[in-house]
Amino acid sequence: MSKIFFQGAFGAYSHLAALSIEPKAEIIPCKTFDECFIKASKDSNSKIIIPESNRITGNIGIEYLVFEYRLNIYAEYYQRIEHNLLALPGTKISEIRDIYSHSQALSQCSKFIKKNKLIEHVRADTAGSAEMVSVSKDKKKAAIASSLSAETYNLEIVKKNIENEKGNLTRFLLMGKNVIQPEFEDKKYITSFLFKLKSKPAALYQSLGGFAINGVNLTKLQSYPEKNSFDSFFFLCDLDGHIEDPKVQKSLEELGLHCQDFHVLGVFEADKIREK
Repeated sequence: MSKIFFQGAFGAYSHLAALSIEPKAEIIPCKTFDECFIKASKDSNSKIIIPESNRITGNIGIEYLVFEYRLNIYAEYYQRIEHNLLALPGTKISEIRDIYSHSQALSQCSKFIKKNKLIEHVRADTAGSAEMVSVSKDKKKAAIASSLSAETYNLEIVKKNIENEKGNLTRFLLMGKNVIQPEFEDKKYITSFLFKLKSKPAALYQSLGGFAINGVNLTKLQSYPEKNSFDSFFFLCDLDGHIEDPKVQKSLEELGLHCQDFHVLGVFEADKIREK
């Protein structure tokens, strides 16, 4: 049986995403993202599922780990984020005073929190907040978390879908040590890679010319400072297409001329949700 590590407690959105991708896998929680990456880098039979970005609040902040460990990306998965108000069974909204969750979940439900005059408490994750409320046995406390968290910790969904905006999505990446990529067929693919440019004027402008000339669409280009540095940056990039497509190959060859570090993170099928 394959193992999938995730950050957080059982019932987290990462747990939900892992169940959606590989329902028969052994799904194991870790306290930190670092721990997930370390475990997967040591065990080639395991995978990790990591939230990469959120449609509303942007990047989750795991890029430095992607750069450091360079695990292979096997798949992307867009998880619908539906926040629920969870409390002890029989609790009414009027009884709740304190609300606990991850900072992003609290900000994504700010209108509901303000309307009900609740006091916010930032916790490390959503599912851990649900677990804490369950253990506290205090009706004044509530958590913002998934419906899976309600089941896991015997809490009641006092109110469903309390997020400010409906249709919120988080992009998850399934990653591991082994390098595997799909055959080049008539499907939509994403090629993900990281690079660091040689230090010279207009390096980024020159390095991207090959994509324009070859008609390759970049769907993501983000820069991040290297650890303990403010003058050395690496870039994380996604493009539409398979690495074996001649257009993509030519573009990456052109990019390589300007790089002092280049690494392909993965080639994988684009999630169907991109077509909507």
